[in-house]
Amino acid sequence: MLLTVALAPWGPLFAQPATMPLGVWADEQGESHIELYRCGEQLCGKIVNLQRSTDAEGHPRLDVHNPDPKKRSQPHLGLVVLQKLTYDAGSNRWDGGEIYDPENGRTYSCFVRQLGPDKLEVKGYIGFALVGRSQYWTRVRKSGAEEAAPR
Repeated sequence: MLLTVALAPWGPLFAQPATMPLGVWADEQGESHIELYRCGEQLCGKIVNLQRSTDAEGHPRLDVHNPDPKKRSQPHLGLVVLQKLTYDAGSNRWDGGEIYDPENGRTYSCFVRQLGPDKLEVKGYIGFALVGRSQYWTRVRKSGAEEAAPR
């Protein structure tokens, strides 16, 4: 009991959300599906479906804008685009992460906030979160672990 009382002020630092927004989400334009998955205690995301997965010649779309020349031959499909997101109980969002835009090769700071069971706000920004752009993603399907959980 003494330990509980002593740690009470620190509770928000160790808090985890009731659920993680795991599963597959469609971006706002419906052009890509991103699978959000657990990477340790963090949240990460990779592209698992693209409306246009090939170029005009029928070849897979590649990460040609990546600032690292060694990565420019990576296909967009399977590309990790969200990483390093940790849960912040104070703001009730996954924060401190990065989002990569393969269309321009830039990486931005980002946060992810779950607005409902099937809706996410994903905000990319430079410097301050007040200045940036939000997208609203819609759930396509839950992760296998969530689907298997009893209701």
